[in-house]
Amino acid sequence: MPMVTLTIDGKEVQVEQGTTVLEAAKKVNINIPTLCYLKDINVIGACRICVVEVKGARTLQAACVTPATENMVVLTNTAAVRNSRRMTLELILSNHPFQCPTCVRNQNCELQSLAEAFGIREVHYQGANPEHVVDDSSVSLVRDPEKCILCRRCVSVCEKVQTVCAIGPQGRGFDTVIAPGVDMVLAESNCVNCGQCVLVCPTGALCERDQTEQVWAALADPKKHVVVQTAPAVRVAIGEMFGMKPGSVATGQMVAAIRKLGFDKVFDTDFTADLTIMEEGSELIERIGTGGVLPLITSCSPGWVKFIEHFYPALLPHVSTCKSPQQMFGALAKTFYAEKAGVDPADVFSVSIMPCTAKKFEAQRPEMNSSGYQDVDVVLTTRELCRMFKQAGINFNELPEENYDDPLGISTGAAVIFGATGGVMEAALRTVYEIVTGETLASVDFVDVRGLVGVKEASVKVGDLDVKVAVAHGLGNARKLLDALQAGEANYHFIEIMCCPGGCIGGGGQPIPTNYEIRQQRIDGIYTADEAMTLRKSHENPAIQQLYKEFLEKPLGHKSHELLHTKYTPRGQFNQL
Repeated sequence: MPMVTLTIDGKEVQVEQGTTVLEAAKKVNINIPTLCYLKDINVIGACRICVVEVKGARTLQAACVTPATENMVVLTNTAAVRNSRRMTLELILSNHPFQCPTCVRNQNCELQSLAEAFGIREVHYQGANPEHVVDDSSVSLVRDPEKCILCRRCVSVCEKVQTVCAIGPQGRGFDTVIAPGVDMVLAESNCVNCGQCVLVCPTGALCERDQTEQVWAALADPKKHVVVQTAPAVRVAIGEMFGMKPGSVATGQMVAAIRKLGFDKVFDTDFTADLTIMEEGSELIERIGTGGVLPLITSCSPGWVKFIEHFYPALLPHVSTCKSPQQMFGALAKTFYAEKAGVDPADVFSVSIMPCTAKKFEAQRPEMNSSGYQDVDVVLTTRELCRMFKQAGINFNELPEENYDDPLGISTGAAVIFGATGGVMEAALRTVYEIVTGETLASVDFVDVRGLVGVKEASVKVGDLDVKVAVAHGLGNARKLLDALQAGEANYHFIEIMCCPGGCIGGGGQPIPTNYEIRQQRIDGIYTADEAMTLRKSHENPAIQQLYKEFLEKPLGHKSHELLHTKYTPRGQFNQL
């Protein structure tokens, strides 16, 4: 690749031809502020916050879309540049509600941070400020057009990364809103509830539906027996909300903090992640042995499940009938656990802490009531849980570590890695290999399915069979595999698909910001937690073994099918039920 040399604020820098001024500036540690920019995803130069002076150019140039050229001279901090950026910010603010203290993104808002950085204390313009109705139709997400700055980041992520295209610009001029088409609300659209739009929104225009008050009410109700489960990916992200480095494993502090909130029992979704491997691994073995529909595709990601229901309904027979670990736990909490604890299942209030906004939708699916009740009553995201900690005045960083409660708190390293892309596949291979061969794995680390490559492939020798597997994360990558499957070109036995880039560690309910580097650090934390576990294979979990002995009898048995398996709904273009 040809190189070009340019000067930015007196610093000479050499970059590959085609590199933008913005990226060139980063190489010499010069920060140019941005608002609409998302590397490789939303590069449109729309907000004009990143303008710079380029010697010889008649006007200021947007650094995010201006290519570096040979001998270019760039100035990023002149009076003209500062005045332009300041005026642009004031114009944006003039059409923005001043609700910062009550906004969900208060103190974590890019627009607010830029206004502070530029010392804006007064807005000299009067915007049009058209009135818009908040779209709270979705059980997962809330869209507030009045807080939207039309940066189009959400549109780009939904279209380019997830290939769902649920939202886009509607209307013209000051009437423009980012919304589903043809006057639909989110609940009527093909939105899969993944929340990736929330992660990239610079303001509070998109957020999760907050359900913390429902949990507070349950905790205050003496008739309710309130239990909670925490997903694998939450433990490596929650510390970020309290100043820890991304990827810090804060399991013990999290358990202690949750217990302080007043929950009757603190359990671990990892328990039912191990259970999922037993059921899904057995399903894979059965399908291979009986000539069933292959490849088998994982079913633990609800955003992915809704995606295939909308866009590839003909392929639904490939999807595992296993419920997700969240929903398996919900079913057991109001059957097996309630029976052992001597609690009326009608009084059990089941809460899950998830990295995922789509889990809110999943819990409300009408088929998720095999316990005789709604299996999971409320789903909170990582962010919502942190709000509860702060409301309760809990000093998270100072808490001594505590352990989960038995029996639904016992798990293995195989369950922990569910939180990272490739983790479900690796956990399944650890168990399937040993069940089929009767031999002990020399190494439990299947590194070929790890990492942030969009689609990963591997072949694993299991007995006499070369088991061919594939892993995809992000729905755009999932689409590649599904298109190949439709074309008869996907010669696999088993496919793992996670809706969100990076897997659950990059879920729509995780701390903001969530970018490539942070995803990688969280993944590293997941594997650190796995390596620290005494048991690293799901079938070795003694609590799972006891569960089958006392209650379920065997994987894929009658009671397992009744409580732990489900069906799917072809939805068509819109959210048809």
